[in-house]
Amino acid sequence: MGKLYDELCKDYRFKEGLHTCINCGTCTAICPAAEFYRYDPRKIVDTVQRKDDAEIEALLKSETIWYCGECMSCVTRCPRKNGAGLVIMALRNLSAKLGYFTCSEKGRQLYPLTKALNGNVLNLGYCVHAATFSYEDHPESGPVFEWVLNHKEDVYNRLGANYGQEGPGAMRKIPQEDLDELKAIYDETGGTERMETVEKYSLEKAKEMGMTPEEYLKYTFSHCSPGHFNNEEV
Repeated sequence: MGKLYDELCKDYRFKEGLHTCINCGTCTAICPAAEFYRYDPRKIVDTVQRKDDAEIEALLKSETIWYCGECMSCVTRCPRKNGAGLVIMALRNLSAKLGYFTCSEKGRQLYPLTKALNGNVLNLGYCVHAATFSYEDHPESGPVFEWVLNHKEDVYNRLGANYGQEGPGAMRKIPQEDLDELKAIYDETGGTERMETVEKYSLEKAKEMGMTPEEYLKYTFSHCSPGHFNNEEV
């Protein structure tokens, strides 16, 4: 048994997600991600079960573990109640901890996601917030939403929200004492440490790629090379 496998075994998601896999492939058959990406959860579970450190390290550095949408459809259909998605979560967790996520394009996207989503939670109390949502970064949201963003105070207030104001209501301003409590939760549960780890390895990768932190953030957020999808030529 390898050291990386031992590390995975410490993760409760790994313990709950990997029992007695029989390699039937039901997880792959039901997986929405497998329909579009070059992704096969059955093969990932099969690889992990071999407990070979070299193979597990290759997984931790691969694009593959970042294709999962964590919908847990695999859990609902597995005849043995395995959860390939839970195994993927444990692999992602270890990849982030060791800095291996910077070895893959999809893994490097952990950096902008970590900064944006956790920044919103800690600074505003929301996972996604109109104040930090940029149409330039999300042109797929369409021209109607661009107009909404440009008139957000009026739009949200007309819809009955309490946008950016004290008191109850949707999109309200979250009191500072609540934000302080969120920060304390992050500190106690390892969230703050994880953010610092992702930042550390990401900035090292930015330097390696000859980019400033700002350039790297933008690049990892927006760049997508060909070859990730089933319908693309490699």
